[in-house]
Amino acid sequence: MTQRFDWSLVQSFLAALDQGSLLGAARTLNASQPTIGRHIAELESQLGVVLFERTGRGLLPTETALRLAESARAMQAGADQLARSVSGAEAGVSGTVRITASQPVACMLLPPLLARMRIELPEVQVELVASNEVSNLLRREADIALRMVQPTQTSLVAKRIGKVTLGTYAHRDYLRRRGTPRQPPDLMQHDVVGNDRQGDIARGFAAMGLPMERQQFALRTDDLIAYWQVVRSGLGIGFVADYMARTEPDLVALLPMLKLPELPIWLTVHREIRTSQRIRAVYDFLAKAVPDAL
Repeated sequence: MTQRFDWSLVQSFLAALDQGSLLGAARTLNASQPTIGRHIAELESQLGVVLFERTGRGLLPTETALRLAESARAMQAGADQLARSVSGAEAGVSGTVRITASQPVACMLLPPLLARMRIELPEVQVELVASNEVSNLLRREADIALRMVQPTQTSLVAKRIGKVTLGTYAHRDYLRRRGTPRQPPDLMQHDVVGNDRQGDIARGFAAMGLPMERQQFALRTDDLIAYWQVVRSGLGIGFVADYMARTEPDLVALLPMLKLPELPIWLTVHREIRTSQRIRAVYDFLAKAVPDAL
């Protein structure tokens, strides 16, 4: 390898390895698919090896690629460490903080809190990512994450700041049309909003001894915002977060004896939070504000 080494080639290699396709890698890196393809071809040329077999289903890594992956990830970790050090060296509570949270939290819970934070921290700009995927803080996909699962990476700090409680709700118009269920088995005679590919709600019915089949749901969706909008529009009975239900005065809480699982909410950040005043300020604000809003 006589040419000057280009770090972007390794980034493209790792993205292609993780995503299994040029298109997936391009989306991850916010680049074009031909650019990723050129990077892979150039890296293969520089190293004198074949890294991927092109198949109809995507990219299949060769044994050489798998052997190189560990060294490549070590390089990426070093680059990310450098980026965090540079970011942390910036003085003052100003600049951009990237926050990721699930759709309901990002769309319903956080907006009024971020409006308050704008007053308290006027020099901080926020990039808000509404995603149900667990973003990788190590790769700088976000600075702060609000998640319902505790991360396992040892270099991340996760603080449990509260819990999301769920309830059974229906719009007043629906209850006027169909009546009010008094006991959980009554739900079998009602229009219930369920999951599409996820099976949480069906499993919940099964745990109660109520075999609710997928086709019995009046509407099925895995999009949590669409689910919320369907319930608040009066299509049927659904299971939503209490903090969301409080925003809709025409929703009625049902079946208080039906105890739904509570979801912990974790505020997660990289251990090097102490080196960035702006991230620390946003972290501290959310740690206090989010529990009060749940």
